[in-house]
Amino acid sequence: MAHPAATPRMPAAIWALGFVSLLMDISSELIHSLLPVFMVTVLGTSMLAVGIIEGLAEATALMVRIFSGALSDYFGRRKPLAVLGYGLGALSKPLFALATGAGMVLTARLVDRVGKGLRGAPRDALIADLADPRIRGAAFGLRQSLDTVGAFTGPLLAMGLMLLWANDFRAVFWVAVIPGLLSVAVLVFGVREPESAADRPRVNPVRRENLRRLGFAYWWVVGVGAVFTLARFSEAFLVLRAQQGGLAVALTPLVLIAMSLVYSLGAYPFGKLADRMSHRRLLAGGLVVLVLADLALASADSGPLLWAGIALWGLHMAMTQGLLSAMVANAAPADLRGTAFGFFNFVGGIALLVASVLAGWLWDQFGASVTFYAGAMFATIALAGLLPRPGAD
Repeated sequence: MAHPAATPRMPAAIWALGFVSLLMDISSELIHSLLPVFMVTVLGTSMLAVGIIEGLAEATALMVRIFSGALSDYFGRRKPLAVLGYGLGALSKPLFALATGAGMVLTARLVDRVGKGLRGAPRDALIADLADPRIRGAAFGLRQSLDTVGAFTGPLLAMGLMLLWANDFRAVFWVAVIPGLLSVAVLVFGVREPESAADRPRVNPVRRENLRRLGFAYWWVVGVGAVFTLARFSEAFLVLRAQQGGLAVALTPLVLIAMSLVYSLGAYPFGKLADRMSHRRLLAGGLVVLVLADLALASADSGPLLWAGIALWGLHMAMTQGLLSAMVANAAPADLRGTAFGFFNFVGGIALLVASVLAGWLWDQFGASVTFYAGAMFATIALAGLLPRPGAD
C-alpha cells in the first residue's frame, strides 16, 4: 500500500499535452531551424529584417496569450482555445513553402505565432489545473522536456532532408504540415480537462478587484522574467552565429539540435528539483549559466567554445523555463491562472521584441560579439534583481 505522503502520479493528460507539444515542435522546428538561413540566402533579407521578423512574430505569440488566458478564465475552459491555437499553427505551415519574399514570411510567422499565443496560456493553466501542487514543477518540466524532444527532432529531420533533397528548402517546409496536423488530433482525442472550473459563475478576470489578487510575489516574477527575456533574444541568432563561422547551410540545424538535446535532457530533472529547492536559487543558477553561454558565443563563431555556448544556452533553458511557469502558477489564484500566464507572457513578449530588434541592430552595426555581450549584461541585471528579495520562493 502506498504511503499517504507518496509523490502523486503524473496525470495521463499531462503526458498527452507533452506529446502534443512534441509533434507541433517537430513541425515548427523543421521550418524555424532553416528559416533564418532561407531568409538571408534565398530571399536576401538583412540581419535587421531577420531581427524584426523574429521579434514581431515571437512578441505577437506572447502578447496574444493575455487575451486567451483571460478568456480561458472567463469561460472556465482551457481546451477549446488550445485546439484553436494548435490548429492555426498547423494551417500556417504551407505559407512558408509558398513564400517568395520577406512579407509573406512575416505573414506566415504571424499566423503561426497567433496560434501559439492562443494555445500557450490556456495550456499552461490547464497543466496547473491538472497537476497536484506537489508535482507542479515536474509537470511543467515534463511538458517542456517532451516539447524540446520535438525541438531537436525537427532540426534533425530538416538536416537529413536538406542533404537528401539537395538543399530544397521548400520541399522540407511542406513536410512540416504532417506533424502539425497530428498534434491537433492528439489534443482533440487525448486530453480531457477538469469539469469543475466550468461550473463557477462567469466573472471578468481583468476587473480591477481581480487583478489586485495578483499580489507582489506574482508581479515580482513577471519583472524578473521580463529582464531575463531581454538577455534571451531569438535563437535564430545562434544559427546565424554558427553559419558565420563557416558551418554549411545543410548542417545549420545542428545548432538547434545540440541546444534542444541539452534542454530536453535537463528540463524534467530540473522541474523535479524545483519541487524540492528554493526557486530563487535555481533561477539565479540558470542566469549564471546564461551569462556563461553569452560570453562563450561572443568569443567564438566556431570550434569547441561555440558549441559549449550553445550547450550552455540549452542548459539555462532547462533550468529556468519550467521553473518560471511553476512560479507563476504558485503565485496566482486558481481562477486567475490563465490571466496570470497571459500577463506574464505579455510583458515577456514586449521584452522579446525589444531584445530581438536590438540584437539584429547590434549585429548589423557592431558585429555578433557585441550582440552576445549585451545579452550577458542583461542576464547580469536580472541576476542582480534576485538579490534584494530573500525568501521569494
